Amino acid sequence: MIGRALHLNLDDAWRDQPFDLPVVDARSWGPELRFSAPPRLVAEFYREYEIQLASPFLLYGSGDFHYLTALWIQRVAQPITLVSFDNHPDWDVRPPKWGCGGWVNRALELPHVEHVAVWGCGNFECWWPHQLFGNRRAERTGTLDVHPWADQRPSKDRQRRGAILRSNWRYHFDQFLKNLRGGNVYVTIDLDCLRAEEAATNWESGRFSVADLEWALSSLRSSTKIIGGDICGAFSTPAYARWKQRFAAEFDHPKLQLPAPDQIDRINSAALEKLWPALTQ
Repeated sequence: MIGRALHLNLDDAWRDQPFDLPVVDARSWGPELRFSAPPRLVAEFYREYEIQLASPFLLYGSGDFHYLTALWIQRVAQPITLVSFDNHPDWDVRPPKWGCGGWVNRALELPHVEHVAVWGCGNFECWWPHQLFGNRRAERTGTLDVHPWADQRPSKDRQRRGAILRSNWRYHFDQFLKNLRGGNVYVTIDLDCLRAEEAATNWESGRFSVADLEWALSSLRSSTKIIGGDICGAFSTPAYARWKQRFAAEFDHPKLQLPAPDQIDRINSAALEKLWPALTQ
């Protein structure tokens, strides 16, 4: 019998067994898939684990694997809106096809994904000139909405479509929920959308608090039907299988100063203890 939730271990990002979740040990695949992978490898991995990963809710490792969410939502049978909480839009139209910088486009290719909304982008990718590499066509047609923080941007940037401020993002999120009209939603959370003091990740930190996400998940649950979801983004030590993969990943990743390993575990576990029940209840 397929359980409601499980832990996919790709990289020991969660060294304990959170909430006593059943564990699928796929650590041999971690170096192959980290950051990016050729389509044939992604397809081979999914063929091997598809049946085991049929649970509607998944906990998995570093945000370097976030692009695998485009695989998880292939299991969904009904039309959905994909809601992503992420410090990055992950909408890049450039190669690689399967990688953490452009996986939203793989989601948009699925016929049952009607709309994608990314909330909490705090890095440079949503702003000129870097937005030129994003999927602006999907944004113009309304199938993709990105909601970047504009508090620290010039005042003109606050007019950008989807821009949010600390003072008004909950209002905009409420308006977004009204447009969903109680539909089916899949929720993916990358912990790098959280402030540095509330999550230790492999990427730049975002500006949400855990309390912000608890409120957003509660609002989603009261207004829509959450039919599945996942959480990723906890820090893990990188390991790569191919030199090109390593070069691209190390070039793209920020240089971070992280807490001690035991403090990393404590910080991320505290976030998960609140977010996982809010997502899966």
